[in-house]
Formats: sequence, structure tokens, C-alpha cells
Amino acid sequence: MEVESGITVAEALQQSGMLSAINGSELDQLQVSLWGRKAPLDYVLREQDRVELCRPLRVDPKLARRERFTRQGAKSAGLFSKRRPGAKAGY
Repeated sequence: MEVESGITVAEALQQSGMLSAINGSELDQLQVSLWGRKAPLDYVLREQDRVELCRPLRVDPKLARRERFTRQGAKSAGLFSKRRPGAKAGY
């Protein structure tokens, strides 16, 4: 979306119309970021800025990985799970 220079993040979100498609309870949980870094709503956008709306994580990524590893077992998961037969450990 192209906007005029000197516009803030909040004004850009209003112009985009995305906020009207989101209900109020979800809107309170959203985080605004620019290229993956948190940004305040009063930040003045520059050329080529990428505004992102981020939902909160449902599951902690570390916990999900730990549970997945427990389910799969050590032999079928990890960096060296697919070794050639007879190969040294770690290769």
C-alpha cells in the first residue's frame, strides 16, 4: 500500500482498513511491528517500511520443540538423525 510521507503507523492502519475487519477483543492483543521489531503507533513511517500485525503465540516455541522431541525420540529427530550406515557419529 502506498501512503503519503510523514504518516504514522496508526494512520496507515486506519487507511488500510484492516482494523475494521478485526473484532475488538482480538485488536487488544495485536502487536504492531516494522520488519519484525516492535513499533509504537506514533512512529513516523519511512519509505519501504513494512508494517506487520502480530498475534500472540499460542504455545511457547521452546516448549513445543521439547514436546515434539519427546514424542519422536532421539533417533528420529535432530541434526544427525539421517546418517549413512557405518558412518561415524556426527557425520
